[in-house]
Amino acid sequence: MLKTLTPQEPTLDEKTLARALSGVHLIGGEFVPATSGGTFAVVNPATGIEIARAAEGDASDVDVAVRDANRAQKEWAKLSSRKRGQMVSQCAALIRTHVEEIARLIALETGKALRTESRVEANSVADILEFFGGLGSEIKGESVPFAPNVLSVTVREPLGVVGAIIPWNVPLLLMTLKIAPALVAGNTVVVKSAEEAPLTVLRICELINRVLPPGCFNILSGFGPECGAPLVEHPLVRKLTFTGSVPVGRIVAKAAAEKLIPVTLELGGKSPMIVFADCDFDKTVAGALTSMRFTRQGQSCTAASRIYVERPIYDRFVAAMADKVDAMVMGDPLDEATDIGTIISDDQMARVKGFIAEGLATAGATGRACSAMPSDPALAAGKFIQPHIFTNLPPESRLVTEEIFGPVTCIFPFDSADAVLAAANDSEYGLAASVWTNNLKIGLEFAHRLEAGLVQINQNLVVQANLSYGGVKSSGLGKEASLESMLEHFTHKKTIMMNYA
Repeated sequence: MLKTLTPQEPTLDEKTLARALSGVHLIGGEFVPATSGGTFAVVNPATGIEIARAAEGDASDVDVAVRDANRAQKEWAKLSSRKRGQMVSQCAALIRTHVEEIARLIALETGKALRTESRVEANSVADILEFFGGLGSEIKGESVPFAPNVLSVTVREPLGVVGAIIPWNVPLLLMTLKIAPALVAGNTVVVKSAEEAPLTVLRICELINRVLPPGCFNILSGFGPECGAPLVEHPLVRKLTFTGSVPVGRIVAKAAAEKLIPVTLELGGKSPMIVFADCDFDKTVAGALTSMRFTRQGQSCTAASRIYVERPIYDRFVAAMADKVDAMVMGDPLDEATDIGTIISDDQMARVKGFIAEGLATAGATGRACSAMPSDPALAAGKFIQPHIFTNLPPESRLVTEEIFGPVTCIFPFDSADAVLAAANDSEYGLAASVWTNNLKIGLEFAHRLEAGLVQINQNLVVQANLSYGGVKSSGLGKEASLESMLEHFTHKKTIMMNYA
């Protein structure tokens, strides 16, 4: 086993911290190398420079981590749920002292701007841990009126070892939404990090392991077929939770079905934003920038990549939105002046550029590139893409139907409420949607009729603790971020009966 070389106190030297986290998993409260000794490069997407090497896990690492978690779970489950919640809350307090360090490290490895994205995400970790930590007393059952001489009650019990696979776009937020309810409910967790962003989640795991008993939270890095698949298939994993693409989600669901274990899936979206002419115009234009997640380079499941604007304000809206995006600053993610950072990887860069090229080549369509590429020579190899706003695309265009996961949105005029509702629902996805209007009746009617798991009126916030989050159709199965998610997805209900006649 390797001794940790990471600093005990918060540090603002993100490059040194990245190197210190190189080449290791965290299993049983200790940093350990991959059993094969293999590693892979972690690259700063703003410069193209390697900042660390992550341990390349495989089935043998998975087996060690899961068996360790299984051992730890027996003792962890013996603690009262309130005590577990108190310990998870202690983790939140520790992480709050490291927020700036965490924010700088996530900006370094993902290319997300420090001020607009990374610092917000770092704070979300403590917020989510605090929220679920306070729900320990809510893991309770009911009494059942069965017969006069029979005491019948239900209790909630943990499932066992939870296998969690997380993506790279908001790895801290999405990991914490999985581990916090699982841990408070009495489960232990093994996380497989995204290969593009393994460092900051490893630091979070280290901090949490300073508070929780060894083995309650283990984390592995590696690639899907070699590390993710063995975790999904391991016989001691009794619950799966996955955020990622629809094709991989289907693989995870099939594996869960073979084992007859529960699974939670969050698989993306093609979220519509519907703007009526009676909206608060300035607020709505500003909301479009937030809704499209331009500060995250559009790398968001809930990005408003389809915007429908009532015709009387359509031209004005498109022009105003383009002007606002033009004013946003692309640059070094660690610079406080930067609004927009980078795309995560070369593969994602090629994918987004392919969509943009296809849109620009579409007859009759218009694509406007906004903002300016950074001029700093040190960023010349960075994965920067200008945000693009497309108009006049046909509804069957791949830019309209497929999740791009980049800074690309398509804007359409509409004349009829029924027609725009049909267009908004004409998607395989159903994760999120927003409606912008000062007509309460219209807003609520659309909220009920839109095929989405989360509908917001006159706002489009990112995922928040205490708000049930999850989609319909191909956007996934189950809910996250709420008491419901902890009770329904990380416990099972047992009925106990006692005849005292």
